[in-house]
Amino acid sequence: MTSWTAADLPSFAGRTAVITGANSGLGAVTARELARRGAKVILAVRDTGRGQAAARQMSGDLEVRELDLQDLSSVRRFADGVGDKFDLLVNNAGIMASPYALTVDGFESQIGTNHLGHFALTNLLLPKLTDRVVTVSSMAHWAGRIDLDDLNWQRRRYSPWLAYSQSKLANLLFTSELQRRLDAVGSPLRALAAHPGYSHTNLQGATGRKLGDALMSAVTKVVATDADFGARQTLYAVSQDLPGDTFVGPRFGQTGRTQPVGRSRRARDPQLAAALWRLSERLTGIEFSLRFAEGDKPIGHA
Repeated sequence: MTSWTAADLPSFAGRTAVITGANSGLGAVTARELARRGAKVILAVRDTGRGQAAARQMSGDLEVRELDLQDLSSVRRFADGVGDKFDLLVNNAGIMASPYALTVDGFESQIGTNHLGHFALTNLLLPKLTDRVVTVSSMAHWAGRIDLDDLNWQRRRYSPWLAYSQSKLANLLFTSELQRRLDAVGSPLRALAAHPGYSHTNLQGATGRKLGDALMSAVTKVVATDADFGARQTLYAVSQDLPGDTFVGPRFGQTGRTQPVGRSRRARDPQLAAALWRLSERLTGIEFSLRFAEGDKPIGHA
């Protein structure tokens, strides 16, 4: 079987995509390829200067807008500014293995950026979305454990890598519970996830620890695939007719044909997914924003 590549993308003419973290790495490749296929692409970026510079390297209908996932007020402003309807949301932005820090709203920065910011953004945008949400997770989710009593690492000794793994597991649990809720209200929207394998992006060598960053950068140059390969997994999830809650990645983890792949036992726990969702609603103050066709009653509420 021939491997799927970005060259196999269908036309996206007349469609609009919102991509977070689209100024570099996987997000930039995803934006470039969708714009090349005719989509209007909104680059949702923290630094609009870098976003504009990235957009100048692409061709097509591109718009750069500010979005800081570490600040829920910024997330709300961004969501308010999105037009009445759009088709695709790609939750791509993220930070990896960063030193302990808090977001504007007091969340540990990795869970705040990688999960809670995207949780809030997705729920605010759902009423405007026509097709699907694709959230970028990671193979690191296999090492992830969700501590619902200490999501922000206030009681545990902080581990940058375990905090990253927790956030990437949260991405998959979020995707599963979102799809369950979409199904429950009869919505045609789909929630999917993808992981890039081990791709060379701006995340490696940016943890703030000089020796570790130097070692990671050296290893990355030898074993990592490029951002085009990593973004292929996202583009497949964005474009193919796949069931909701599909997880897309390279067949052999880091390399191989792009296809639906497995996930950890914890990532398949529906009770944990539901509990994380309820906690995320409490922390962000933002609830599932689609309603039952009859009765106008939000999911998960009496």
